[in-house]
Formats: sequence, structure tokens, C-alpha cells
Amino acid sequence: MNPILLQIPLDLPDVQIEAFDTESKKGIIIKVQSTCKGTTCRQCHQPIDKFYGYGKEITLRHLPIFEQSVWIKIKPKRYQCPYCDQGPTTTQRCSWYDQKSPHTKAYEQWILRDLINSTITDISIKRGINEAAVEGIINRYIRQEVDWETIKSLPLLGLDEIALKKGHKDFVVIISGINEGGEKCILAVLPNRKKETVKIFLQSIPVEIKRTIQRACVDMYDGYSNAVYEELYGVEVVVDRFHVTKSYRACADNARIKEMKTLKKTLSSEDYAQLKGVMWLFRKSLWDLNEEQQIKLIQLFNYAPELKQIYIYREALTGIFNRPLSKSQAEAELNSWVEQVRNLKLDCFNSFIVTLQNWQHEITNYFLRRETSGFVEGLNNKIKVIKRRCYGIYDIGRLFQHIWLDVEGRRLFGYA
Repeated sequence: MNPILLQIPLDLPDVQIEAFDTESKKGIIIKVQSTCKGTTCRQCHQPIDKFYGYGKEITLRHLPIFEQSVWIKIKPKRYQCPYCDQGPTTTQRCSWYDQKSPHTKAYEQWILRDLINSTITDISIKRGINEAAVEGIINRYIRQEVDWETIKSLPLLGLDEIALKKGHKDFVVIISGINEGGEKCILAVLPNRKKETVKIFLQSIPVEIKRTIQRACVDMYDGYSNAVYEELYGVEVVVDRFHVTKSYRACADNARIKEMKTLKKTLSSEDYAQLKGVMWLFRKSLWDLNEEQQIKLIQLFNYAPELKQIYIYREALTGIFNRPLSKSQAEAELNSWVEQVRNLKLDCFNSFIVTLQNWQHEITNYFLRRETSGFVEGLNNKIKVIKRRCYGIYDIGRLFQHIWLDVEGRRLFGYA
């Protein structure tokens, strides 16, 4: 019976196979020769085609076949320049491998796809390639800072911080954006959250891209907003709704904690026990509770009437942000809310009222387009996963590469 032959494309352009060995312990070894003629002189940069023999044979790792390692052997052609003095020779370089790499480009891009949502150590073990080689692949394809040539416009900018070491306040600033295609892109990982550091980065943005920036979403840290106002003239600064919500809900929650401590002292142990789990009910909207839960929450309000008022005005504030108001309407509604809260002497909201007065323009800019920095928070969650996966990354250049690979990798290296 004749053996069945299976043809598998090497996906290497401009080569022909001269020989192959499937018996090697190393894997499958394929010897190829370039079919291209000529090269460019390394001195005068003119095209040359005077053949001058072959260079030293090189071995490159290629994509595996049926779990078998594949190695490509090639002797690069050499050509002599007739235009330069002493006729220097130049080695031909094929498009499918890099001079400084021991792998084909196809293999390296396969490794990069593998690295998405993975780690250098994990890929090193799975693919039988040392960690230094994996790091070399990353460095050849991914810069440690943004390549502005890949970005045409940047309508929306987002600035937020994340701790490199949890609990150590070792913050780095993550600057990201939404490009002209509505896609998220990572722009920078800055070493600290100082205004001057942020300004230096904003100054580095090419002028033609600066002109396309329309809005910047920030939290309520004046270092970010002041840097944007000083370096990006005319850009709308929008305080993210998430941070506003977090601020006023924290005020209500602190009042609940204080009131619960008082109730623990004044109520009998049996009555206080009936309030178990009320924290989660207090944090939810009344319409998200079932009948039994509503009764339990009302029981809390019977014991602590002021908490009922706090709850009502917290939900009223959420309602303002949920309604389709204009900026001027939102300002009027918020001012009315502040006046009512002060008349009722709900002092727990005092800190939020100060924040609202200091940031009212930026907070109400949300109502212009109802944009948030949700994409920034989503990126922050991805970064937290990267840090856990890699057991911590403290080099901000390496962190930028991992973020970039997780965000852009599938689109650029296949499987988008």
C-alpha cells in the first residue's frame, strides 16, 4: 500500500525546500534556499546582484507541525557590490526572519498570540523556549511606550491611577484613550501621579493628535484636571460619574454605620438581631428589593428616621444622574438637592457638597454626552488581572508591554 502524502504549507515566502529530516530527536529539520535574487549594498544602499557565495548556515525555529518542533536551516546568499571601493559583500536578508532573532517571524507571532492573557514563565514552560528568548520576542514587537504613528485621532482621553503594590500607595498613572474607530488603546504608564509628570506626557503628544482630543475623563484629583487644562487647551474635563457616585454613597454608608452603632446600644439584642444583613439592603434601590427585604429596610427606618431621609436623598441624587438632563438642568437640580439637604440638616452629605461645589462644572460636563471613564475602569481591572497573573510587575515599561499585548494582541497577531 502506498503511503499517503500530506502537503503542509511552510508559510515562508521566496524559498524552496532542498531537504528535510523527520528522524532527528530535535524535531523536524527542513533545509531551504532563498529564491530571491540580489540584495541592497550595506554601504551605498544600491541594489546589487553579483552573487558571491553563501554565508554561514543559520537555524531558525518555526511553527510546530503536529506537536513536533520544526527547525529551518538556511545558508544566506551573499552579493558583492560593484559600485563601492574594494567590493564589499552583503548578506541577503529574507523577509520572514529578523537578523537578530533565532526564530522565524511566524513563530514569534505565534508566541505573542500565546502570551495574550498568559505569562512569560508559562509560555517558556509550555513551548520549551527560555524566558530570555520570550522577552526578546516581546521587545522586538512591542515598544515600552506608545507608537504615535499608529494613532490618527484620539477623541476621548482617560486618566486614572492604580497601585503597583496593593496597600503600599505605590501609584502609577494609566493613561488610555478611545481612538477614531472607537477602540480602546493604552497610551502610557507613568511612574507617579504628580501634575508635572502628567504634563510632561501631555506635552509629548504630537500636535496633530492633540488637535483631535475633545474630552478627558478624570477622577476628582486636581493634578489630572490642572494638567489637562494647562496642556490641552479647549478640552472638556469630565469627572467620571463612578467617582461621583462613590463619593455620595460613601457619605450615606458612613451615616448608616454610625446609626447602627447607636442602635446596638439602645435596642435589645433580639430587636437588633432582626436587622442582620440590612447593610446590603440599604445599599440597594428600593425597587431592587423583594417584599420581604423592603419590610426589613422599613423596619430599620422606623428605628432610625434620619436614615430614611438619607436614603431618599441618596436615591434622588442617583435619579438626577439617570435622567436625560442638559448641563444647565442638571446644575439646577443639583443646586436644589443641596438646598434641601441643608434645610433637613443631613450633615452626613457635607463632605460631598463641598466636593460638588468644587467640581460642579466638571461633574455636570457628564450631561453633555453622558460619557464616563468606564473604559478606564475596565482597563484597570485588566491590569489587576495581569499583576496577579504575573505575581506582580514593578517595571512600568514591561507593564505597558503586557497591557498593550492584552488590548491589541488579537487584532494585530490574529484571532481578532
